[in-house]
Amino acid sequence: MKKSLLFVASMALTNLALAQVGSTLSEGAKATSEKAQQYGDQAKAAISSQPDKSVDKAKAQVHKAKAHYHAKAAKDSAKAIPK
Repeated sequence: MKKSLLFVASMALTNLALAQVGSTLSEGAKATSEKAQQYGDQAKAAISSQPDKSVDKAKAQVHKAKAHYHAKAAKDSAKAIPK
């Protein structure tokens, strides 16, 4: 009985750790994607004329904020992984 209880507890802990790793990887990928979009919008703004330039700069700022949020979420998920 004790062995089966120990087995169930260890499986639950393993599943929790795998879920946290999945969250960390997902948030990290989202942060990378947003950062790439930010750089793309900044490059586009550098060569655009004035009306489009301000729109592209604003989009870049939004992507920067989203990338920061996802990076922080990934860092928090990584801290929550039991060691």
